Amino acid sequence: MNLGGLDFDGIQRLLRQRKITCRQVTEQFLENINEGRKLNAFISILSERARAKADDVDQKLRKNCAGTLAGLVIAIKDNINIAGEITTCGSKMLAHFVSPYDATVIQRLDAADAIIIGKTNMDEFAMGSSNETSYYGAAKNPHNFACVPGGSSGGSAVAVAARMAMAALGSDTGGSVRQPASFCGVVGLKPGYGLVSRFGLVAYASSFDQIGPITSSIADCAKILEVIAGHDPMDSTSADFPVPQYFDSMQRPKHSLKIGLPVEYLGEGLNPEVRHTIARSVELLKKAGAAIVPVHLQHTDYALSCYYILATAEASSNLARYDGSHFGFRCSNPSDLDQMYSNTRTEGFGDEVKRRILLGTYVLSAGYYDAYYRNAQKVRTLIQQDFRDAFEQCDCIITPTTATTAFSIGEKINDPLTMYLSDLYTVSANLAGIPALSLPCGFDSSNLPIGIQIMANRFDEATLFNVGSLLERLLKG
Repeated sequence: MNLGGLDFDGIQRLLRQRKITCRQVTEQFLENINEGRKLNAFISILSERARAKADDVDQKLRKNCAGTLAGLVIAIKDNINIAGEITTCGSKMLAHFVSPYDATVIQRLDAADAIIIGKTNMDEFAMGSSNETSYYGAAKNPHNFACVPGGSSGGSAVAVAARMAMAALGSDTGGSVRQPASFCGVVGLKPGYGLVSRFGLVAYASSFDQIGPITSSIADCAKILEVIAGHDPMDSTSADFPVPQYFDSMQRPKHSLKIGLPVEYLGEGLNPEVRHTIARSVELLKKAGAAIVPVHLQHTDYALSCYYILATAEASSNLARYDGSHFGFRCSNPSDLDQMYSNTRTEGFGDEVKRRILLGTYVLSAGYYDAYYRNAQKVRTLIQQDFRDAFEQCDCIITPTTATTAFSIGEKINDPLTMYLSDLYTVSANLAGIPALSLPCGFDSSNLPIGIQIMANRFDEATLFNVGSLLERLLKG
């Protein structure tokens, strides 16, 4: 069966017309996964679970009682818990950990009749921008196998780009949904902080982490967000307000649209081809009637330093639980308790995770807390104020998602500071807690995808979908 380039919206129409079945669709995607093994997108494939769910959904479709995501074949980043399945976080530390419960997003996907097909590869504990820190080896970019897919949700982006799933869930702490979406040429959304429950997401940095969808179209992204968003009493940071009808609202174009263009994101270090492609997209929006207004995010230069202080501090605290005592990896034959802790963490964590734990422990230590952690929190407040001021002048802000297209595997892995610069354009949205979306907008001279980032005010995802769907149509001509 050839599904061509159909997105979920198109496939679901065929399902409801009884022209295809969920079982047929699922088998097609399982075949695609098998054919694309070299991409290393998946850590585990849940084939029997997917087939059983597909058969169940087919019965519901025949009875006209199927959920809103009936037939959606979706992959899940391997730091999101599924009851009875292994959750590795891309780490040796959790290589054999079986989750005893479902994350809230999994419960909601299941209730909406989505079909979960597997758990995707990722940077270890979501710490990385290339997928090279995974204990299971690097995933590969489907546009060029010699290039990284981005990280940390690299496997999820590869799964969607290579048609191994219609959609995927990732997590975004500093750009981990948007950057791989940009590198792989798909749509990736980081919702506003608190919109999607974090219950069942293995924590990296709790004040930053958000689960978000990766899809092949804006419409699919909107439909999935409607299902997974909403208040959850199991997450104390979950926002309590009605979830908008994102898919319906994006069908109604905004009038007198004002788009902010921050000068701080278009300066030194931006690849000329990326700059040109972003400028072309902005020009398309301008010709469609949008007003382009310059805005200033004056504390942008401090965002990366601020992020890597705060995120590593939270990581140091969150990852303290992996000590060999309760679950996960434990070293062999320790002579005493101290050696068990030390050897377990030394053997169980990879180099990048150890580096971030050390950084976080340092900035929280006596004598350095005020100089680093406290000052970084003050800078975070200033960055949040920058965005509040900017959104008084515009409906949304447009920037590049990344300064370059996908880089080669091995190019930056031994230079962590250069690797951290990959997050330059994405971390600010996490610091501010606002939603941000990456949309493919072209290719460079090496035929690697370029992503454009759209940011909106807190809990204004509807504007992201509205502007994103407009730009999607304009780019298709």
